Amino acid sequence: MKTRSDDLAIFLAVVDQGSFSGAATLLNEQVAKVSRSVSKLEKQLGITLLNRTTRRVELTDEGRTFETRVRKGLCILEEAEEQLLVSKDNPSGTLRVDAASPLLIHQIAKHMGEFRELYPNIKVELTSNEGYVDLLEKRTDLAFRIGPLSDSTLHARLLGTSALHMLASPGYLDRYGVPATPEELSKHRLIGFTDIPSLNRWPIKGLKEVELHLSSTNGEVIRQMALNDGGITCLSNFMVKEDIAQGRLIPILTGLIDPMSDRRLVNAVYYRSSSISSRISVFLDFIQQRLKL
Repeated sequence: MKTRSDDLAIFLAVVDQGSFSGAATLLNEQVAKVSRSVSKLEKQLGITLLNRTTRRVELTDEGRTFETRVRKGLCILEEAEEQLLVSKDNPSGTLRVDAASPLLIHQIAKHMGEFRELYPNIKVELTSNEGYVDLLEKRTDLAFRIGPLSDSTLHARLLGTSALHMLASPGYLDRYGVPATPEELSKHRLIGFTDIPSLNRWPIKGLKEVELHLSSTNGEVIRQMALNDGGITCLSNFMVKEDIAQGRLIPILTGLIDPMSDRRLVNAVYYRSSSISSRISVFLDFIQQRLKL
């Protein structure tokens, strides 16, 4: 494209006002600048758009054809800008959100009715993956991730931190006893994540590796095994705080848990290569206010 939209807008103002001086007054610009803009258009296009007289200017035949199409084109651009501005206040479209199932179950899904009330033009699609998904491959707009981040191509918003708990059911502890030291964990059944090493690094001082006896790719399945006397596990507070409050799970080794473990981090990630859309922005603002990590 040889021409610029601001020069085209000046050209239309000259046509509408019938003179360079009239256009300059309308646009609050100097007459010389208005004249230069039109001359530049004619030079770039290699054609005369306006016939000048001492009193007014008139369109040439070529200028009349050009003026009609330019006016339509600029109207389309203005409508596109207006639509984007409106969408900031009234976001719409489909928002695809991915998270591990425990986060969806305990923190996100229950708020979706309220979100739809506030933003009826946004259609939300929730998917559950226990591992890290490729946002491009899965056509995902936004993903929630627990633990440290490694992909530098993504934008990230830290939503908060969720304390970690080592715990087991009262029935299991009554039968097998309560471990008092990390070393005593070797005498117990331990439950963890299948093929997710970062989530099996339990943040206990003095504890190196744990030998798992039961595992699952799904954190909610791990919680259910622990609730049903399966053994000892390490889970995030957002999953088990109600279980702890109701006495269904009992924290152990509480004084030995590293309070600064990066496994506590809860982030939302989205593409670094594009600007954050209004629907992602309003969703993050909405859900961050309601997360109870």
